[in-house]
Amino acid sequence: MTRKPPDVTRSQPRRQAATAAPAVRVPAPGEGKRGEQGYLGYLLRQAHAAVRLTMERALADLGITSPQFAVLTMLNAYPGLSGADVARLTFLTPQTVGVIIRNLERDGAIVMTPHPVHGRIQQWTLTPRGTTLLKACRERVIALEKRLAAGLDTKAEASIRRWLAGIAADLQAD
Repeated sequence: MTRKPPDVTRSQPRRQAATAAPAVRVPAPGEGKRGEQGYLGYLLRQAHAAVRLTMERALADLGITSPQFAVLTMLNAYPGLSGADVARLTFLTPQTVGVIIRNLERDGAIVMTPHPVHGRIQQWTLTPRGTTLLKACRERVIALEKRLAAGLDTKAEASIRRWLAGIAADLQAD
């Protein structure tokens, strides 16, 4: 009996050993496409991610996340918002806001009241505990805000604020 050659009996073709490609160095923030050469949208997202992580760390021992801080901030600024309104203002999904609201209500930071006309709509407001918690959070967030504005004069900061708000207003129309 004759043997078949090895290349005929294999069900899988023989693979060549992979040669190690030289490692690609990932640029640090501020370098290459993560720096001034990058797309503005990417740079905004990168900055947002850095701010959010820093904020999460600053608020962690208070037991508050950055999305919870956003919800508390909007309810303080606009008492009586519905969950849907809070979701729109905080750029969170209604489902996420629902979980956040339940947790904040459970912790005594917010309270629900029915809408005076549309009884099915729930309006949310801060409780005294929520106001105290928000104040503690704000102290830490203000420190981060000062860090963000470091090196900017008043005119430059106002220009950047106007630019960012203008982007949001302009692209909202799309």
